[in-house]
Amino acid sequence: QVQLVESGGGLVQAGGSLRLSCAASGSFFSINDMRWYRQAPGKERELVAGISSGGSTKYRDSMKGRCTISRDNPKNTVYLQMNSLKPEDTALYYCNADIRLRTLEGPYRYWGQGTQVTVSS
Repeated sequence: QVQLVESGGGLVQAGGSLRLSCAASGSFFSINDMRWYRQAPGKERELVAGISSGGSTKYRDSMKGRCTISRDNPKNTVYLQMNSLKPEDTALYYCNADIRLRTLEGPYRYWGQGTQVTVSS
């Protein structure tokens, strides 16, 4: 059973920083792309940032310059460092990953349960 578990969310004042982590566990062969999404109340889920297995990154325009996505492949973990946080960054943040279970099986997309980020003004 593959699981993604996020951590690091919390309450922070505007201008503050948070570092989110998402660790994959279980039995699998490899992890391809990993991503962070967020969903605010009443809004659609949106991509925040993504990183390939080779380290190539992409960011949502509104987050460019304010966040950095990184990964530790031996630890099967992806991180999202967010700085200069704004109240509009308040959302439930989810990670997902494209995971190959065996050499010729997958990849399949898995989601974590989310971690809440609340930015006060």
